[in-house]
Amino acid sequence: FKVLLKRLKTNCSTKPHFYRACRHDGLPHLTRVALPGTLPGKGVVWSGVEARGEATRFPAAWDLCVRPRSLAAPGCMAHVFVYGTLKTGQPNHRVLLESAHGRAAFRGWGRTVEPYPLVIAGQRNIPWLLNLPGQGRRVAGEVYAVDEQMLRFLDEFEGCPDMYQRTRVTVAVEGAGGTLQCFVYSTATYPPEWVHLPYHDDYDSQGEHGLRYSPR
Repeated sequence: FKVLLKRLKTNCSTKPHFYRACRHDGLPHLTRVALPGTLPGKGVVWSGVEARGEATRFPAAWDLCVRPRSLAAPGCMAHVFVYGTLKTGQPNHRVLLESAHGRAAFRGWGRTVEPYPLVIAGQRNIPWLLNLPGQGRRVAGEVYAVDEQMLRFLDEFEGCPDMYQRTRVTVAVEGAGGTLQCFVYSTATYPPEWVHLPYHDDYDSQGEHGLRYSPR
């Protein structure tokens, strides 16, 4: 990282360079950014941006993830928090390992900072994170960095936005001493009676609850 930063400083002091830029959701939206004489920063308004061929400006509210295209750096990755059948050892974990779906890199274990109701419901005994922050328990899960292809695959796999909705959650990562803003597949479209089901904090399809997940 220090070598990359040094090279950026040298390059930016001589002439404009082009960068891959990402919006706050961690996905590439703008393809080229000219930054003469300065380094990229968070919340800075830049001019000289080409977005799909159109000159524009960055809104200051965007969080920017900027990487030099000239160094062939990988595209920006989004963090996803998985708490159910996608976890290691659970029935659907294999889909995160399939390279045809995109890239997914394990980043650590963690728990939601706020409590949420995690329930098991439906004919197939599916785990659902109800979008009711402040209720339930702090939910345990795993954090993955995924590329855009994998994120789009997960959207389809999770039936987003009909079954689940991709929302944001703050996760305390074990051993990192900090928190991460992650995408999570939660639901706000659930039968009212689900709120009264037992709440779980660490899902396991083979757990003592006896509600084994039934694959499609």
